Amino acid sequence: MKRLLDLFMSTLLIIFFSPLLIFLYLSILIIYNTNPIYLSKRSGRNSNLFLMPKFITMKKNTPQVASHLLKKPNKYITKMGKYMRKTSLDELPQLYSVLVGDMSIVGPRPALYNQYDLIKKRKNLKIDQLRPGITGFAQINGRDNISTKKKIILDLYYLKNKCLRLDLKIIFLTIYKIFNIKNITH
Repeated sequence: MKRLLDLFMSTLLIIFFSPLLIFLYLSILIIYNTNPIYLSKRSGRNSNLFLMPKFITMKKNTPQVASHLLKKPNKYITKMGKYMRKTSLDELPQLYSVLVGDMSIVGPRPALYNQYDLIKKRKNLKIDQLRPGITGFAQINGRDNISTKKKIILDLYYLKNKCLRLDLKIIFLTIYKIFNIKNITH
């Protein structure tokens, strides 16, 4: 049921957002003269690595670590990227990952390939059996402002309580938080 909902929603959202996707793609291409899509190596279901597409928001030669681990992360973010991150527009290409089955609309956010501690803890607690999501329980409960330990607790809660009702709650709260632009530090 969840996979069918993911297919339906991702298809619908790709169609709905296609004018915006095209606009952002062309804007980045023209303004920054670079490939607008960045393929980020992420840990997915069963800790298998996959390439997650995002719109580019960082300057070239930015170290490949979680943004919150960068010293002075704002010096690496492009002007357009700052806005796209605050509004989560940089995440729109991930709808493709949902369509092909690498991700779900709702699930734990996929860890960067080099976030070994997070990947190991998720594997030990079987959280990695879930398909990673564009949004998740941790995102509506702090996003950038929570520790790895708190993320794991929230991911584990989602694993033990996942259901359509919780997914819908997470989706609606994600939309609410995007429009309120809270808990986004970079």
